[in-house]
Amino acid sequence: MLDTVYRDFGTGYVPRWHGDIVDLAGAYLVPPRHTLLVAVDSEGQVVATGALDSRGPAHPPNPRPLAERYPSGATAQLRRVYVRPEHRRRGLARRIVRDLLAFAAADGGYRAVYLHTDPAVPGAEAFWRSLGTVVHDERDPARGGQGIVHFEVPLAVPAEAVNR
Repeated sequence: MLDTVYRDFGTGYVPRWHGDIVDLAGAYLVPPRHTLLVAVDSEGQVVATGALDSRGPAHPPNPRPLAERYPSGATAQLRRVYVRPEHRRRGLARRIVRDLLAFAAADGGYRAVYLHTDPAVPGAEAFWRSLGTVVHDERDPARGGQGIVHFEVPLAVPAEAVNR
C-alpha cells in the first residue's frame, strides 16, 4: 500500500490520508464490520489489496452533500483497492471487490457502497466506471475541485460486471 501512495499517487505517505496503512489491524481487522483482503503470489509477495470499512466520506475534505448522502455506519466504503502494476489486467481487483461486496451484503447493515478514486492512477477511473456510477466529479479546479472522482457501487453488482 505504501508503494502505491509513493508510485501511483505521487504524494508519499500523508498521515491524515494514509494513517490506516500503518495501522491495518486497528483500521480493518479489529472492527467487526471492517475487513482487509490481500492477494499474494506463489512466492508470498503481496500483489493486491482491498479493504472495506463503515466510515462514510468525511466533510471536510469531501463535499458536504457526499458526507450527508453516505453517513458512517450505513455506508460501506471501499478503500485501498490496489494491484501492483505487473499483476494488473488479470482480474485481481474485480475478485477482491466482489468479495468485499459480499462481505458488505452479509453484514446486513449497509445501505450503500461508496468510494473515491484519483483518476490520474492508470486504469482506476475506467475500472470503477465498469462497476459503479459517478456521484460527484471534483476535477473542476475553478470550483475548488480536488481532482477526485466519487462513486457509488451497487451492493449487489451483476455477476457479469465482476466476472469479466
